[in-house]
Amino acid sequence: MKKELLRNIFTAPNVLSLSRILLVPVFLVLILKNRTFFALIVFFIASATDFLDGYIARRSSQVSKLGQILDPTGDKLLMATGFIVLTLTSLGYQNTLPVWLTAVVIGRDVVIVIGTSIIFRMTRVRQIHVTFLGKLSTTCQMGVLLLVLLFNWIEITPWYLVVFYYLTLGLTILSGIQYGVIGVDMLKKKRDGSGSSR
Repeated sequence: MKKELLRNIFTAPNVLSLSRILLVPVFLVLILKNRTFFALIVFFIASATDFLDGYIARRSSQVSKLGQILDPTGDKLLMATGFIVLTLTSLGYQNTLPVWLTAVVIGRDVVIVIGTSIIFRMTRVRQIHVTFLGKLSTTCQMGVLLLVLLFNWIEITPWYLVVFYYLTLGLTILSGIQYGVIGVDMLKKKRDGSGSSR
């Protein structure tokens, strides 16, 4: 029984998600100490686990309740840490993220977390599936962080970096709107269902 419980907890996807969470403070320390190359490598590895854990979970049918908590937690911690520290001009990096982009990315996540909590409380829904636009937005966010880290390491500022800023902004806003529409639709169905049962 105990072995079975441990086997269900320490699945490959859960271990990957947990490793992503543990890599966040490592990445933060490296950034603060201006170890750009190693920060880039750590962030790349952490980002790779985000794609691997979901892929393995689906292919091996190892989706678990713990994994559904660890996976988004690791994502939010990694993304929030990356965007915040790479916005700080005081660290002296050649390339920094614009404040408006970081504000939108983190603001969208905060709104989604609050909205999801409301939906969970008011409906029987316990999981909101990630949309294609949501995945694309996350991929773009990770990509722009990797680019900033890379360009800081090789010490260049290409003109097209700002294009990625606006692309990330657009996808983040659109995915936020999409999740908002999905959430409102769920609450409407709950309200209509309650009204029809009276």
